[in-house]
Amino acid sequence: MSPGPDGHVASRPSWRCAACGSAWPCSSAKLRLLAEYRGNRPGLLVYLAALWEEAAAQLADVHDGEPPTDLHRRFMAWVPDR
Repeated sequence: MSPGPDGHVASRPSWRCAACGSAWPCSSAKLRLLAEYRGNRPGLLVYLAALWEEAAAQLADVHDGEPPTDLHRRFMAWVPDR
């Protein structure tokens, strides 16, 4: 994903949005991702799954070896079925 002019990108290793401080992907990042992957839902899901794995590993380091339990919701559950 390109950083975009709005700066709503993940700040690693916290996985907070660099622009608004929300848990990433924030609302703005989700909208941009949906636009970038319009017509390519499988591609978006593969991309998000890769980021989910990266976030889980980095956040586990920050949270005493256990990643947060909300990562599926944050990275995958918001993607529309169609």
